[in-house]
Amino acid sequence: MRLLSKVNLLFVLLFGLGVSLGLYLSWRFLESNAKDQVLEEARLMMASASATRTYTTESVAPLLKTHQQHSQSFLPQTVPAFAATETFAYLRKTFPDYTYKEATLNPTNLRDRATDWETDVVNTFRNFPDRKEVIGERATPDGQALYLAKPLVAKASCLECHSTPDKAPPALIRIYGANNGFGWKEGETIGAQIVSVPMNVPLNIANRAFHTLALAALGVVLAVVFAFNLALRHLVIRPVTQLSGLADQISRGDLDVPEAPAKGADEIGDLARAFNRMYVSLKKAMKMLEE
Repeated sequence: MRLLSKVNLLFVLLFGLGVSLGLYLSWRFLESNAKDQVLEEARLMMASASATRTYTTESVAPLLKTHQQHSQSFLPQTVPAFAATETFAYLRKTFPDYTYKEATLNPTNLRDRATDWETDVVNTFRNFPDRKEVIGERATPDGQALYLAKPLVAKASCLECHSTPDKAPPALIRIYGANNGFGWKEGETIGAQIVSVPMNVPLNIANRAFHTLALAALGVVLAVVFAFNLALRHLVIRPVTQLSGLADQISRGDLDVPEAPAKGADEIGDLARAFNRMYVSLKKAMKMLEE
């Protein structure tokens, strides 16, 4: 195997190991960064849902309660959870991968009842009141999902409908019955706001960034290998090849070859000068033998 091939092979192996380690660390960083990006978007959506709840409680509900229709039928638009959920449905047209649910242990509307894993999240907030956020991953039929959760705490305004059935609006009882959604206490954690997104969303973001980085790294590697080969040929291979050719001619008895060019103060230059001194000494020795 030629020297250039050996050096290239060693260079590719060492550089390949370094690039592989760099790409692995880059992937881990990009994956973590993509998760953080998705979670920040989830926090913005959560903040939007909370703002919708507050606006409904403070502005929409008082206005609709004065409407004559409210005395005859229950208007779900006065319910903060309904408003937040419906608003998020419009938001999903732009962010279809994200889902939002106000998972409640004892809801009036059974569509809001917490599932087993959601109940675990709610109980985390109930058992640790200082926790203001829970982030986790869970298995779904479509793969892993990332979720962000915040506690839902019953306020005084909630008790107008959720304290006891006899105090709830009659129209609400007619629609939802008197068996669910009652017995809430002010300040009690009754559920959790949960925004979920499939793990393939952050992974796809990380993959796109990683592919761009990998292509850039490949381009850099090829450029470095090409430049390294040019430098190696010019600085090492060509001078050594010239010395090898001159040595071969001299070994065949040809003492009329020119001296090797000795340029620079590096090891190749030193080798060329040493070769020339040996060549001159050899010529003198051969001349003395001929005399």
